[in-house]
Amino acid sequence: MMYLHPFWVLLLLISIETLLSTVEHLCKLREKFSPGAYKDGDIVLGGLFSLHLRTAPNYHSFRSQPSPVRCLHFSQRGLRLAQTMVFSIEEINRNDELLPNITLGYKILDSCGTPSEGLKGALKLLNEEDQPVSNYACAGLPSVPVIIGDGGSSQSVVVSRMVAPFSVSMISYFSSCICLSDKHEFPTFFRTIPSDAVQIKALVRLVQHFKWTWVGVVAQDNDYGRFGMMAFIEEIAKFETCVAFIEFISPVGIADRLPQVVKTIKTSSAKVIIIFCAERFTAALVKELILHNVTDIQLIASEAWITSVQLWTAESLKILSGTIGFGIRRVKIPGLREFLVKLHPSTEPHNPFVEELWREVFGCSVKISNQTLVGTLSSASFKPCTGSENLEATDTTYADVSELRGSYNVYKAVYAVAHALHNLQLCENGKGPFANKTCGGKSNIVPWQLLHYIKEVQFINHFGEEVSFDKNGDPVASYDLINWQQGADGTVQFVEVGYYDAALPTGKELEMDEDRIIWHQGDNIAPVSVCSESCLAGTRKAAQKGQPICCFDCVPCAEGTISNQTDSMECLICPLQQWSNERRDQCIPKDVEFLSFYDTMGITLTAVSLFGACITGVVATVFLYFLNTPIVRANNSELSFLLLISLILCFLCSIAFIGQPTTWSCMVRHTGFGVSFVLCISCILSKTLVVLMAFKATLPASNAMKWFGPKQQRSIVFLCTLIQIIICVIWLVTSPPLPSKNTKYQSAKIILECDVGSTVAFCCVFGYIGLLAGICLLLAFLARALPDKFNEAKFITFSMLIFFAVWVTFIPAYVSTPGKYTVAVEIFAILASSFGLLSCIFAPKCFIILLRPEENSKKRLMSK
Repeated sequence: MMYLHPFWVLLLLISIETLLSTVEHLCKLREKFSPGAYKDGDIVLGGLFSLHLRTAPNYHSFRSQPSPVRCLHFSQRGLRLAQTMVFSIEEINRNDELLPNITLGYKILDSCGTPSEGLKGALKLLNEEDQPVSNYACAGLPSVPVIIGDGGSSQSVVVSRMVAPFSVSMISYFSSCICLSDKHEFPTFFRTIPSDAVQIKALVRLVQHFKWTWVGVVAQDNDYGRFGMMAFIEEIAKFETCVAFIEFISPVGIADRLPQVVKTIKTSSAKVIIIFCAERFTAALVKELILHNVTDIQLIASEAWITSVQLWTAESLKILSGTIGFGIRRVKIPGLREFLVKLHPSTEPHNPFVEELWREVFGCSVKISNQTLVGTLSSASFKPCTGSENLEATDTTYADVSELRGSYNVYKAVYAVAHALHNLQLCENGKGPFANKTCGGKSNIVPWQLLHYIKEVQFINHFGEEVSFDKNGDPVASYDLINWQQGADGTVQFVEVGYYDAALPTGKELEMDEDRIIWHQGDNIAPVSVCSESCLAGTRKAAQKGQPICCFDCVPCAEGTISNQTDSMECLICPLQQWSNERRDQCIPKDVEFLSFYDTMGITLTAVSLFGACITGVVATVFLYFLNTPIVRANNSELSFLLLISLILCFLCSIAFIGQPTTWSCMVRHTGFGVSFVLCISCILSKTLVVLMAFKATLPASNAMKWFGPKQQRSIVFLCTLIQIIICVIWLVTSPPLPSKNTKYQSAKIILECDVGSTVAFCCVFGYIGLLAGICLLLAFLARALPDKFNEAKFITFSMLIFFAVWVTFIPAYVSTPGKYTVAVEIFAILASSFGLLSCIFAPKCFIILLRPEENSKKRLMSK
């Protein structure tokens, strides 16, 4: 056996005793509640409506007795809602197809807009006055199987919790709190007004549509406001929208709280404010805003006050004009106004609230009921009514049917009950939904059986709208988008500028006609409410430290990246072949750079190359013309002409480096340069060997010259050149130079250049040239001091020194020079070394031939 601690046993006994005492108290409760309107019928429906508004909050500390609720302010709107229930019931009673042979009655009580009075009213609806009580158990069934009401979420929360254990259904017409969708806590609660969860989604969709990323919220400090704000924060977090502030208004200390709320609104940079409060709290806030001259804000209304005509005054229009928000669907109920205005004390002796209406509308007193209105004003100060008063000629809130939204919800609630009762009456035994396929009681309605049929109810009403409840007791959700506009006579006009239908596909729920909207500033341009201005294309958002994501700085995109839309979170990297433009909002093709024939540098280098080739040709012509002169014959004319031809090729091969690189030009420029320079160096090497061997041949018993005759000279040139040709062929076959696009050094440009392909082959070509040049320099240096006019060693030495100086300088310049200038440096090295060879070897000879012809004789040449 499980052992229980004495403490828990004591606590359990106390709980049971408390529960039994509560049941006894509820069942024996006989004190006078607020009076109500009654009408008998076969089935009686209960109704709870806020026919009065409290003037003192029913809040107290645990150390003091609660102050009594004083329901002093009569609500014409509340009476209109109650009378709509009566109208709906009478309309159903006249309908021969819906509930034939069954008459519906009603018991309507005043909840005074407070949870405590609503609870009292519900207790009276559930308990007959003359019902006996015994054994701490409530005898019989509740006197009403269903309650239409209440109007406020806080009242509905309290009442629904109380009636749920008795399986009494409750269909509210105005309680929209998200919390009431919880079927575990409120299993018998239904409503004909959409849940705030849908309204919140509609509000967030509206905010998102107009790109308001920085909004403020003022909410009522109750279930309606707090649950609404929880849903709002959760929903808005899905988008890039931030809440600048949330302020709550509570009935406790409202006079001290409102200035702080207005100060927050005034100091905030948010220009769009969502007011998620009931009508009276909104009215108090508007008055405070007027007092502090805060008129530069755009108000977004919740459905709780979006159609409240009473808020519109000559003072408040400068704040409320342009207000926009979602309201429940409006319809025109035929015959309702005629029914409302025919209300008269003489025809409604069972309705004590007519006394209140007559006092408020006509300012006279009439006594038609013995029911005591708890806490209401005495009628002694009013003059007696004449009986000729008529509501038809008055313009009152009670008879105003221009905005039938809450009234339409009451109308749907009554018809939902009627259809549920009708389905219950049509049930056939053996086909019922209950145990053993039985039907529910048809004459004596059992609440839990009716609850089943209310859950299943589904019909199309007179206005073409489907009425049903989902698993949470919520209806099919739709809203009208309403805009407050000032009419020609100064009154407020609730203009429908769109709608929100939750049944439509995602992204199409909200439809609006923006041209019809008149905003707070009096034009058709939507206000702007942002923490930071939008980042234009070409910039990106950068979060501000310690601030919400809606507060940011706009940072320009880096080079090579773009943002082509506003408020970009990051910049996009341009493709490899493209680069960002100056505004950083578009990727454009990169500038292609190469040494063109049309560039100034390209033209200059081409001209210099052609000039060098022409000069070399002129030298060759001079040598050919003076072929038989001693100085030409003494310098090995055959090698001289071959050297001149190779120099012409050197000058011309530099032109291959100019222009857009192609496959052929890349192969020609490097191999042509390599072969022509080797040919040139080979000729110089052969000439150097001839000079050196010629002097050695003059020694006694020397036969060296027989190894360096013309054939041997040709062979040296041929073999040296052939080696370079073989290297170039291997290079071209294995890994030839090819055009390439270089973006390594300049990201904004594409440098068209020739990739050498095989680096080893490239080094072999240049290394072979350097090897021959080094050997030539060494031999020329050894023969430089040989005393003879025939000796060219000195000039060859100088030419080789120039050659090495140029190419040694070329290497660092080539590595460090970017783009097309790399090719220009290479061309300059080719031309410089070519001119060096031409000038050092042939310039002295041409000088003698042309300017000192007297020295061009055998005698002068043999003088030493």
